[in-house]
Parts: sequence; structure tokens; C-alpha cells
Amino acid sequence: MALSAEERFDLIRDNLGEILNPELIESILAEGRNPRVYWGTATTGRPHSGYFVAAIKIAQLLASGCEVVILLADVHAFLDSMKAPLELVENRVKYYEKIITAVLEAVGVSTEKLEFVLGSSYQRSSDYVMDVYRLAAMTSEHDCRKAGAEIVKQSTNAPMSGLLYPILQVLDEEYLKVDAELGGLDQRKLFTAATEWLPKLGYRKRAHLITPMVAGLSGGKMSSSIEDSKIDLLDPPEIVAKKIRKSEAVPRVVENNGIIAMVEFVLLPAAALAGKKEFRVARRDNEPLIYTNIQQLKDDYTNDVLTPQDLKPAAAEALTRLMAPIHKAYADSPEWQEITLKAYPPPVVQKKEKKVKDRGSRFPGANKEKDIPERPKA
Repeated sequence: MALSAEERFDLIRDNLGEILNPELIESILAEGRNPRVYWGTATTGRPHSGYFVAAIKIAQLLASGCEVVILLADVHAFLDSMKAPLELVENRVKYYEKIITAVLEAVGVSTEKLEFVLGSSYQRSSDYVMDVYRLAAMTSEHDCRKAGAEIVKQSTNAPMSGLLYPILQVLDEEYLKVDAELGGLDQRKLFTAATEWLPKLGYRKRAHLITPMVAGLSGGKMSSSIEDSKIDLLDPPEIVAKKIRKSEAVPRVVENNGIIAMVEFVLLPAAALAGKKEFRVARRDNEPLIYTNIQQLKDDYTNDVLTPQDLKPAAAEALTRLMAPIHKAYADSPEWQEITLKAYPPPVVQKKEKKVKDRGSRFPGANKEKDIPERPKA
């Protein structure tokens, strides 16, 4: 049975923190058309468990009839303080396509319905480059810095590439011919800039679908560049359990609690996509706790019915199950394993050469005959 325009819109906005310009989506649905949406990711550090948030949303977008484009932003990766040096970009793009495909398949998304686009495939065209120049001429340094404040590495003497980053992302909406862009709350300033900047070039403004930010294991933002904040999608079960066990989870406090955020934005929605929305917590001396919505879990956690000691192993077990198909796909693909070594080569550890100390001839135990030079003969 086909969904109504209202039902399709409800599915599109489900689990989002906010939609900018929602009327644009509603008008497309009212016309009976399929909105075209893109989600982009810069091919820098290794993707982490937070990528499940976008994957789950992409699954819902496809279920609502949207066309979905995934942008592998290789040029953006280089522009953001060279997080991906040019000699590594090509293999990092291949790594990202492999792991994003595996993440989507792990939550039940058919990748046959997706379109993968490489940023450099169009970002070096003469029309695109000319639009970069045009927009750069219309945009101040202050506005570019503000737009990229949450997504581009900031420093006191930042390279010009960081200021170009927001301009490229804004133009991507036009060149990918989309109606909306999907992204996290950390991109909100850039999304509002896109709404203002694109009409200056004569292009239409787009809608923006904003997912909530998932707190990291250390309480702040989950980031590829902050090792203690994330779980790598290829971390083995024992490492997943260890990282979650060491994570910050203050009893009775749900704010900035990375484990509760994981249940809310990853584990429960993934279970719903699999057909049974529940999160089960085993307890040693009591009946298990079964949660079908996050408010139940938050209430129990606040009232100390659910403790960190019970929550953490349950989250580790559920996340390990969710990541199992990704691990299998990696283990079954020698090609992917080879790409990984080229994309993220292990650091070269230089051995320190032992310096031979010249301790002279007066230290205890010195060979006097050997170490004391002969006196010249008279």
C-alpha cells in the first residue's frame, strides 16, 4: 500500500532534530514527486559507530520514496587542514565506499537504490570552479569562518583551504541537483549559510535535514580524530566491550551520556528497522529490563533502576551484534583489507640507536692497561 504525502513526510522527519525549510519537502511530496536528498562525508579518519545515525536515516528516506545520493567528498578531505593527504585520498575513498556500504547493509538498506558520487568527479569542472570564484567574491572571511566553525579545524593562522570548504559544500547542493541535504547538528551554521548564499548566484535554496549529535564515549562530540570518543566500525568485540566499560556514564545522569545516546540514536532505531524495536538489559540477580522507547530507559536510569554496570555490557553486546555483518564483510574481502593498509598505513616506528658512552679511563672497572695510553718513551 502506497504511503500518503503526509505519511511520507512523517517518515522523513522521524528521528531528526530539525528540518530547515520543511515546506520545500512538503510541496514536492504534494506534487507526488520523490525528493532527491544527499548526504556527504569527507574521506578523512576511519568511520565510527556514529555513522549508524546517518545510515538509519538514509534507510527511512529510501522507505519514504526519496532518491538518495552519497557524496564521497575527497576534495573536502584535503581542504580540511590536509586531514587526508593527496597520496592517501584515493585509497581512503575506496575504504569509505566499502565501509559505508557495509554499514547500510547492516541496517537493512539495499545499496542498489543508492547513488555514490565522488566529489572530484565534478568539483574540478570549469563551471563549478567559476562558481567557487563567484561565491568567494560575494562572501566575507567572517561568514566563511562562521559557516565552517563546527566542521573545519580552526586555528589562529588557518590555511585558506578551510575558508573554501564551506563554499564547496554549499555549491554541492546545486551540482548534485538535490532538493535537500542530510547532515548533523554540527553543520547547522553551514546549512543556514547555504540558504542565504545560493540565491545570490541565482540558484534555489534547499531544505536541510538535521540529525542530532551523538555524544561520544568521553561525553563530548563523537569524532574520528578523538580516539577515546569513538568505536571504530572494525573494532573487535573485546575492544568494543573495553571501550564501553571505560566510557563516562555518571549514575542517574542522562545528559551527555554517550552510552544512552548510543541506545537512543543507534541501537533502538536499528532494532526497529530489523522488525523488533527493543533494547534488552540482562541483570545478574533480577529479571531483565526490556525497553521499547528511550524515555522508559532514561526514567529508569534517572531513578537508578538501571545502573551503568548493567547498561554498559548490554550496549556492548547489542552494538557487537549490529557490527557483526560489517566484520564479516571485511574478513571475506582481501581487497578491502589491502585497501585499508594503503588508506591508513601503520605508523613507522623508528628504532633509537643506542649511543655508546665514552666514560673515560677513571670509571670503576676500567681496563687500565687498555684504556690508559702508553707514555712516550724518552
